[in-house]
Amino acid sequence: MFQQIHHRSKLHSAVSILELIYHATVRDVRKAHGNAFMAIGLNILQALVFLAAFYVMFSVLGLRGAALRGDFLLYIMSGIFLFLTHIKTLGAVVGSEGPSSPMMKHAPMTTAIAITSAALGALYVQVFTMALILFAYHVAVTPFEVEYPFAAMGMLLLAWFTGAAIGLVLLALKPWFPTFVATFATVYQRANMIASGKMFVANMLPGYMLRMFDWNPLFHTIDQARGFVFVNYSPNNSNIEYPIIVAVTLTMIGLMGEFYTRRHASSSWEARR
Repeated sequence: MFQQIHHRSKLHSAVSILELIYHATVRDVRKAHGNAFMAIGLNILQALVFLAAFYVMFSVLGLRGAALRGDFLLYIMSGIFLFLTHIKTLGAVVGSEGPSSPMMKHAPMTTAIAITSAALGALYVQVFTMALILFAYHVAVTPFEVEYPFAAMGMLLLAWFTGAAIGLVLLALKPWFPTFVATFATVYQRANMIASGKMFVANMLPGYMLRMFDWNPLFHTIDQARGFVFVNYSPNNSNIEYPIIVAVTLTMIGLMGEFYTRRHASSSWEARR
């Protein structure tokens, strides 16, 4: 009754939304640990464990000769960084605040801001982790050169985009089928240990095996990224258009599903998470 309505300009509204996204992103980054540096440190440790495990596995199994000509560790990192960005973003979006979350009771907060901040938080942590590891490797171990760094970074962003798109679809389904979504997300993340193609390159696969992997947009982004990282590799069995089409399509489906789910939100959903 006594509330005063203040009319804000579009610029002021946009700045307020960006500020809210920033604070929500910081909150999302700090979820893993109360200290933001520790949260990033834990992610760096996980990436290093992945690198060490794959390096030992390739060395023990004698698969280093099957890799590309060039820096072997850079070959491993080009797959692992995109893989981690994809699955971490998917997990962050699926685990973001839903329409019945207590956070949605605060007037400026919306599910769109929660989803955006979750995706940006995952991207920030993974890019920061990658930058630190590559810098340490370049300075402390051996200098390396990426043939097309901006295009390779574009493939990392595409892996992030596809992960966010798949996570958005699962988030829309989560209140209706919580057990299925949790199981599917876990199976998808585990299956991408192999299905992402980070352990091999598409040009070396026979046709019957290629059909087992080319459905996966992450497989295409990793293979294309290696084409931009290494001067002597030209990916012939993957393309950039497919993951873009998949990501845009799933984003549209996810947004429509999230809108429908938000209209039917129930407070009891939070008890089922």
